[in-house]
Amino acid sequence: MNKPNSKKLTHWILTAVFLVFVVGFSLLNQPNALAQSQTLSVPSESTSAPVISPTASTIESVTANVRRLLETNECVGCNLSGAVLKDTNLQAANLEGANLQNADLERANLQQTNLLGANLQGADLGKANIAGANLEKANLFNADLEKANLLGTNLLGANLQKADLEKTNLTSAKIEGANLRFADLEDAIIPPGITIQ
Repeated sequence: MNKPNSKKLTHWILTAVFLVFVVGFSLLNQPNALAQSQTLSVPSESTSAPVISPTASTIESVTANVRRLLETNECVGCNLSGAVLKDTNLQAANLEGANLQNADLERANLQQTNLLGANLQGADLGKANIAGANLEKANLFNADLEKANLLGTNLLGANLQKADLEKTNLTSAKIEGANLRFADLEDAIIPPGITIQ
């Protein structure tokens, strides 16, 4: 056997062994990958509460939590991640510590709602009425609050970094200690005496 053919054969064998190893390893991880990628479609009983979520158990829990919130006006510490609550009346609801990450709350009525420590990262709160709500220590990182009414809202220690606050009404809002780094405050009504850096 000449040397060039021997090198080709050795290269081919090593490539084949490597491929067998990769395929075998992939098959070992197949059940986990399959379990993580499965999603189920859960029919919604009402059109006001459709939910999108990555796993079946999360879909069920978010759907149940939305239902509970709409029935009782309370869902303390619950998972509402990705919930669609657009145009919903949640006035004076208790959502302390709730996870509303990426939730759609556009034009929702959140007047006097307790959102103390809630996670609203990436949530759509555009044109929402949040007057008098408690958002103390809430996470509003990258949230859309454009044209929202935040009149008298408690934002003490809230994270509003990269939030869109364009054309919001912050009259009488408590925003001391809030993180407004890189927030868009174009045409926002800011309380007198508050300096935004």
